[in-house]
Amino acid sequence: MHDIVVIGGGPAGLTAALYAQRNGKSALVLERGSFGGQITHSPKVENIPGFAQISGNEFAERFLDQVLAQGAEVELENAVAIAHGAAGGFVVKTEEGGAHDCRAVVVATGVKHRMPGLPGEEELVGNGISFCAVCDGDFYAGKSVCVAGGGNSGLQEAVLLAAKCAKVTILQDLPQLTGEKKLQDALARMGNVEVIAGVKIVGYEADGGEFRGVRIEDAAGGNARTVAADGLFVAIGLIPENGPFADWAALDGRGYFASGEDCATKTPGVFVAGDCRAKAVRQVATAAADGATAALAAIRYLDSAE
Repeated sequence: MHDIVVIGGGPAGLTAALYAQRNGKSALVLERGSFGGQITHSPKVENIPGFAQISGNEFAERFLDQVLAQGAEVELENAVAIAHGAAGGFVVKTEEGGAHDCRAVVVATGVKHRMPGLPGEEELVGNGISFCAVCDGDFYAGKSVCVAGGGNSGLQEAVLLAAKCAKVTILQDLPQLTGEKKLQDALARMGNVEVIAGVKIVGYEADGGEFRGVRIEDAAGGNARTVAADGLFVAIGLIPENGPFADWAALDGRGYFASGEDCATKTPGVFVAGDCRAKAVRQVATAAADGATAALAAIRYLDSAE
């Protein structure tokens, strides 16, 4: 039996395991995809404390090595349920048939970006398709970019990008922008922002693996054309995948864990951390902070039960 099972191997989950091990608790990290989370899609990152510049993959590899060196265990398994253990505690069950006994659980499942779902998309993520202007905007300084999405998230990305890029084109599938008027007004004052509403993205232009633009057509169909761009920032929503654990940790109306900054849930012994939690800012630094908070809360819980 492990002291803590961590569901998710992104920055929040790995930080939770690191803090658990350094405080004398055994930790097992279950990750269904790749350790490091969404940061692995970024070829160059410049806003992680302590690194002037590092690729997302290298950061993830270093982080995983650090956690393993502390004695944590990791498994590539997809956690799908939590149950009560026969002798107290919990059992984390996985799609692969695993059943991992533990005394506490940290759920750090993260989120995934909603995507248009077009051919060639996966290959272009991190190589022309980005999700975070704070993380990747500087790489497009003086260049032209498109932003997919006309809600608050898309307009916020566009404001940040317009301060750095030669041109920003907002692509909205509805007839008008839906973001706050204050954001719309801010963009209207910028001379390098164009809004194309009532269109849908139907494909991407690439040359030798290099992103070249976005193919669009009217939302009702027809009038196909290409918008030349050096990159595309997708801001059409995030999708939390917390449903399997809703019996243990309450969800808000959008499916995020309704937990405060203490990362506690309605279930003693179950904690949540990172982008899967309802919060205003989702960055590597804030995910790591959640991981530390959740782990220390779990440690206090375990110590109080002894």
